[in-house]
Amino acid sequence: MTETDARRSGLFSRYRPLPDSFDEYADAAGKVRPEAARVVRLIEGLGRDEVRARKKLADATFLKSGVTFSVYSDERGSERIFPFDLIPRIIADADWQRVSQGLLQRIRALNAFLADVYGPQRILAEGLIEPEHVLGAKAYEPKAHGVAPPGGVYVVIAGIDLIRDPNGEFLVLEDNVRTPSGVSYVLENRLVMKRVFPRVFAQSRVEPVDEYPSRLRAALGSLAPDGEEGLVVLTPGPFNSAYFEHSFLARRMGCPLVQGSDLYVEDDRVWARTTLGPQPVRVIYRRLDDPFLDPDCFRKDSMLGVPGLFGAYAKGNVALANAIGNGVADDKAIYPYVPDMIRFYLGEEPKLGQVKTFICAREDDCKYVLDNVGKLVIKAVNEAGGYGMLIGPQSTRKQQAEFKRRIRENPRSYIAQPRVDFSTCPTWTSRGIEPRRVDLRPYVVTGAEGSWVLPGGLSRVALVKGSYVVNSSQGGGSKDTWVVEEDRG
Repeated sequence: MTETDARRSGLFSRYRPLPDSFDEYADAAGKVRPEAARVVRLIEGLGRDEVRARKKLADATFLKSGVTFSVYSDERGSERIFPFDLIPRIIADADWQRVSQGLLQRIRALNAFLADVYGPQRILAEGLIEPEHVLGAKAYEPKAHGVAPPGGVYVVIAGIDLIRDPNGEFLVLEDNVRTPSGVSYVLENRLVMKRVFPRVFAQSRVEPVDEYPSRLRAALGSLAPDGEEGLVVLTPGPFNSAYFEHSFLARRMGCPLVQGSDLYVEDDRVWARTTLGPQPVRVIYRRLDDPFLDPDCFRKDSMLGVPGLFGAYAKGNVALANAIGNGVADDKAIYPYVPDMIRFYLGEEPKLGQVKTFICAREDDCKYVLDNVGKLVIKAVNEAGGYGMLIGPQSTRKQQAEFKRRIRENPRSYIAQPRVDFSTCPTWTSRGIEPRRVDLRPYVVTGAEGSWVLPGGLSRVALVKGSYVVNSSQGGGSKDTWVVEEDRG
């Protein structure tokens, strides 16, 4: 890194950041950043063999704990141990405070947007967003119009994906306000890091993440109609890709984990079947998408939901987190309008930037995208997990032609962005510590009393050299994210 660093024979002595990206540990000259200096010294002090041994311990811990996710398309079997990288991602506390304030502002605006489009629709009437972009969105739910959730909170749990551009500025890449996943890995990563790096962790003054389950339970409880208890986590079942997280959070919050068959509705009230007889359910943290929630109202063939649930929700007898219809707020074609939402609803300038976006539903934007497919990142607006995406500069002519065809056939379903070089972070590889690209998913929890941001969040890492895809389903892994005070000593 610096000349002093280079004279050492330690783990980081040969580490070189990529030339066109912001590196979380070192500047362009190779000098260690103040917020990472303490962690570098402490890890260097362990030595290569000891770090390698602790990496094996971490992997064994995840295996024994059953920290898994599923990939439905993998013919080798769906269940996998979640890949974990031992080198923590470091964020300076001063940087985090700015990010946190920007996240709180964004959630306020998105919540106001949802209350508006399912209510008076002022933003559409005043022409700030084309009505067809909202009302024609696949995730817009007309049946939810006029239905206000208990407490007026639509977005109880949000996962806002961020990247850091070459200048080190955090930018919002996309919003997740339906059923965002991944927070269980944040908590498990932290437990493992405390075990395998106890001295490094203890001396690094890291902001804690342990209170997430209690914060989530308090926020959910604050939305209970009439203040009555009765919280459950609703899961599609053990074959869902995030089932580990569903059971993890239910256990940590001390509430039942249920499937649709465990619940029933009578007189527009929800009840749980238990060994003690029927128990009232007042709040449902649902990890089930809208179409499957209620076969009486949405998909008739759903075996996962609860008949009559929407009626109980519409009558205000049960709170759902997150609210029905939230998907319109994280539609990728709505994302470009969030800065305008902040100005319209809050009368403020956005505190977080975002990536320039071309909306293919607009004729001029569509023409530009079709003419520049090889230079852009193309995304399907209703896909997630890295699917339905083309990274133009890394694509073939055949792939580009296929995406041109798709865009021409259904322009509303696609947006495009210039490729941004994600920030990089030191990552343990078979060749030593090398830079790999990372993104960040912080979590925001909102209840009747306000919002709280989990310090840090889920740092996803592209484990494949040169890759921009960080999703676990596409070969990515995760890191523990440490919000720390800068070491100026």
